[in-house]
Amino acid sequence: MSSRAKYIMIGGFLGAGKTTSVIRLARYLSDQGQRVGIIMNDQGAGLVDTALAEANQFPTEEISGGCFCCRFNSLIEAAQHLTDDTRPDVIISEPVGSCTDLVATVSLPLQQIYGEQYDIAPLSVVVDPIRARRVLGLDTGKKFSPNVIYIYKKQLEEAGVIIINKTDLVSAEELQELSDALEKNYPRAKVVRVAARHGHNLSTWFDHVASTSMAAAPTMEVDYQLYGEGEALLGWLNVTAQLEELDGNEVDGNALLQHIAAELRSQLAAQGAEIAHLKMILSADPSGLELAAINCTRTDAQPELSHTLADPIDSGELLINLRAEAAPEVLDAAVSAALAGLKTQNIQSRTTHSEHFRPGQPVPTHRVVV
Repeated sequence: MSSRAKYIMIGGFLGAGKTTSVIRLARYLSDQGQRVGIIMNDQGAGLVDTALAEANQFPTEEISGGCFCCRFNSLIEAAQHLTDDTRPDVIISEPVGSCTDLVATVSLPLQQIYGEQYDIAPLSVVVDPIRARRVLGLDTGKKFSPNVIYIYKKQLEEAGVIIINKTDLVSAEELQELSDALEKNYPRAKVVRVAARHGHNLSTWFDHVASTSMAAAPTMEVDYQLYGEGEALLGWLNVTAQLEELDGNEVDGNALLQHIAAELRSQLAAQGAEIAHLKMILSADPSGLELAAINCTRTDAQPELSHTLADPIDSGELLINLRAEAAPEVLDAAVSAALAGLKTQNIQSRTTHSEHFRPGQPVPTHRVVV
């Protein structure tokens, strides 16, 4: 085996299923006897993604406060921490879902500056087929503003591999039409169809990125003003709250999580906000190993449980990550109202961490032009 660690970056827009894919890849490689480390990234702190990776018992580092491109030195430090602690054969990283230009600002700098330490895999970009069909004009339905769509299309343009995830959500005809459109518009990328949650066709993708190095290609052009304006249209919210049943009785934590998600979706729909990704976990114990998790990736989509609690609970920790095209204050008001409304179910909520903001203008540490 090479002394260099394999560096695999899995990007894609918010709600595409990156975290599920990262954990699936980590498990796939671990089952082959490889040591795996994970690096999660977000504009804020308190990540559902990190909690899920740790619940799957993989060594995990978290970089908050900016994307990989703007926190490149922190990325190197996180990789070094993993190397010092666990000596991983493979490092899997998940960048912020609203970021693009990752090849020029992350992959190429890693290759040029730290090439003796890391073998860089082609950039994978994961897409939700319903969102992708709307962005590419194949379907009608609620879409983001043009500047947000600019980021989405730039992510596809720089991909070495485009992963159509959640293939079970569309018909065979719709899936083929999307594949054809992606292959026509982004001919440099290998297009693979998977359903990460169900484990469908993942080995085709995983074996490719694990055995292939990033190919040389011209750096794509990026208008950083449009890019920054697109990110600034998105509201970001992270909240942690302690929940407790006031009578000491036990409640169905899975149903409780579904209730909160439905209430948030309803309030945001009434405000005309387009959800990019709402994800929440409810942990039943301090270890974080017993938890329920729920996701909603569009305002017109139903929230779906991806992890469930086996037993009722009388208390727990709720972690909310919400990204939507709306003012951060709108997101904060919706979450505050949903948590306050839990009193009608005799549940007390106490917020221990809360932040809501718009991402700042991206300023990469490095940008390598080929």
